[in-house]
Amino acid sequence: MTRTITVPHPRGTGRARQLWCSLPTELARRFRPHADPLSRRILEEIQRAVPEYAKPLEGEFGKMIVLAIEQAVLSCIDSIDDLPSTEDNWPKLFREVGKRVHHDGGSLNSLQAAYRAGGRAAWRYVAELGQAHRFPAAVLCVGAEAIFAYVEEISSYSVEGYTLAQAMATGTLERRRRRLLELLLATPPSSPATLDTMAKAAKWTMPEWVTVVALDPRDEQHLAPAPQVADDVLLDLEGTEPCLLTPNPDRDLRDLEGRLPGWRATVGPRVRPADAGTSSRWARRTLDLVRQGLIGDRPVTHTADHLATHWLLADRFLLDALSAKTLGPFAGLTVKQQVRLAETLLSWLEHNGNTPDIAQALGVHPQTVRYRVSQLSDLFGDRLADPAQRLEIQMTLRAHQLLGTEPPGEQ
Repeated sequence: MTRTITVPHPRGTGRARQLWCSLPTELARRFRPHADPLSRRILEEIQRAVPEYAKPLEGEFGKMIVLAIEQAVLSCIDSIDDLPSTEDNWPKLFREVGKRVHHDGGSLNSLQAAYRAGGRAAWRYVAELGQAHRFPAAVLCVGAEAIFAYVEEISSYSVEGYTLAQAMATGTLERRRRRLLELLLATPPSSPATLDTMAKAAKWTMPEWVTVVALDPRDEQHLAPAPQVADDVLLDLEGTEPCLLTPNPDRDLRDLEGRLPGWRATVGPRVRPADAGTSSRWARRTLDLVRQGLIGDRPVTHTADHLATHWLLADRFLLDALSAKTLGPFAGLTVKQQVRLAETLLSWLEHNGNTPDIAQALGVHPQTVRYRVSQLSDLFGDRLADPAQRLEIQMTLRAHQLLGTEPPGEQ
């Protein structure tokens, strides 16, 4: 073999071609006679592994799939031989595949599954051939990496083509923007290429940061008017979870109440566009707290103002476990005693043991506070002198206070 394997750049444009070019040129001569059987093997595996492609591939779609497979195999072999490559045609060809799949009503998930199946089939064929010819293990490893890098590249082109065709078929700019909002909020996140393509179709400039605002029509409003928002705000009022996404919260969240008549709004954290789903999720969780009466019902509520509440109420199982651990001394007391002493203990922790302040907060006589604190000291002992344990106790009691539940002691 006439060429030494070099270490290609791990990322960047043309990564697959860099890998192919790093292989010994002699491999191209050995693989070229296998182009047709390898193409057939790839097609057979795709039809076996992906139900949507199990039927005979006929018409323009079938011709395009067969052409794409054959072209992919030849392009890879040409890259090994360092011949003038068809790489520049990859984007166009495989975007057209994505567009054709959408045009024929095919599934994007099935198309991506087909690429993965084809990549696996190609690698198995190459591995068998390599073992038969005793190729060095290092050569086979680079070959495997090149195959899957190539599959990733051409798959991304097809996703882009599919998304563009989908966008053009959607019709109006408003519907395209709604589709873009769905992609931004999707879990798992959509690929950057898909988002960029859809953003172009929607004539929306991708910002560096975004903020999601969850919207909820108030019960007394039979038909809340549409919020007045800037042109670059993505808005969905027709879905099951109405919301808006703004790239400029300083502008759009100012006087938000005045522009959202009839709507309750909860503002998620400011995030990168790829994390818009996270902003939406926390905005929705804040809305749930408002609906449950756990935080105040204001026209506009910011998640950032209630982070501690989210943290305290994140998991009921953990709260119950922490209650059993920290409030064990309450076991054996009557429910009435537990409630009274828990209330006093939380106030004692919040007011740093200041008896007059505790008495005023609870609406009882200072002597009553001293009596209860004495009881608490007998029950908890050294725990009340340990800062870490005091913090756990205060967190637990505060969480139960928010929930309006009784803090159970250890059973």
